[in-house]
Amino acid sequence: MGAMPDTPSPRPTLRQRLEQSDLLAGGLGRLLAGWLRFCQATTRWDRDDAALRAALAGGPVVLVLWHECSLMGPVHWPRDAAPLSSLRDTSPIGRVSGAVQARLGLAPMAMAARASNRAASREVLRRMQAGVSLGLTGDGPLGPVRRLKDAPLDWARASGAPVFVYACAMTRARRLRTWDRMLWPMPFGRGVCLYRRWDATVPRRADAASLDALRADLAATLDIAMQEAQTRLD
Repeated sequence: MGAMPDTPSPRPTLRQRLEQSDLLAGGLGRLLAGWLRFCQATTRWDRDDAALRAALAGGPVVLVLWHECSLMGPVHWPRDAAPLSSLRDTSPIGRVSGAVQARLGLAPMAMAARASNRAASREVLRRMQAGVSLGLTGDGPLGPVRRLKDAPLDWARASGAPVFVYACAMTRARRLRTWDRMLWPMPFGRGVCLYRRWDATVPRRADAASLDALRADLAATLDIAMQEAQTRLD
């Protein structure tokens, strides 16, 4: 019998190419960062960050936002007031997100969802001790949408830093068909971005009931801030 012809290898998917190529992830990140800067520059923004700036004068903060606002969050952070180190997932989309954040002047840190992150956690705390704030999504990277996870409370407890929430709304934006209904900005509109301090602290030792109450309160603070941004826009 003759030799069987070689079966052509399937072409790698975009996910596989992103996993294998820093160049591709960086290129997509560069394009997306450029779009975000363009939308930022062509939108008339009502910014409310005085309380955040006042707090940053005394040291770093933990910044929490819903995943749906994670595109504009890095754009609005007041980099002239303090640096921000953001947490990102290790997935292909997380790699692109990290490239965007780096392009926008942040210092992203990779955190795996199902692995030990002890070294990365120590580095985050070291940065915070040096005055670098920490930003993370409350319901990311996979949701459910607006369901607050433990990470914001864990970081608030570990660092002892005050917690702020971020919210934004835009007249020209689209909602993507993603699990979080991501807010995709469009140019030439009006927008509101605001920061609100969470008036609670996470004690070093707290029982499950106390943590549940704190989690619900922080989630409510995020929802109220989102509603306030939309109301001010209307």
